[in-house]
Amino acid sequence: MDNKPVNKENNGDLFELSFNKINYILMAVGIVLLAVGYILLSGGGSDDPNVFNPAMFDARRLVWAPILIVLGFVVEIVAIMYKRNKA
Repeated sequence: MDNKPVNKENNGDLFELSFNKINYILMAVGIVLLAVGYILLSGGGSDDPNVFNPAMFDARRLVWAPILIVLGFVVEIVAIMYKRNKA
C-alpha cells in the first residue's frame, strides 16, 4: 500500500493533495524573505519636512531590500509551481 496523502470524495474517486511539505516550507521561506525585505525598506524619514535626510538613499534601502523582495517573490512562485517527481 502506498503512503500518499489522499482524500475520498463521495463517488469513491481518490485524489492527491496539491501541496506537499516541501511546498509549505518554501512558502514560509518566501514569506520570511518578503517580510525582511519590507522591514529593510522601511524608515529613513525625517521628523521635520524641511530637513533632508540622506539616510533614505543608503544601500540598505536601494540595493538589499529590493533584492530580498524580488527573491521572496521568486521563492513563492517556485513554491507554488514545485511538484515532486514520482520515481
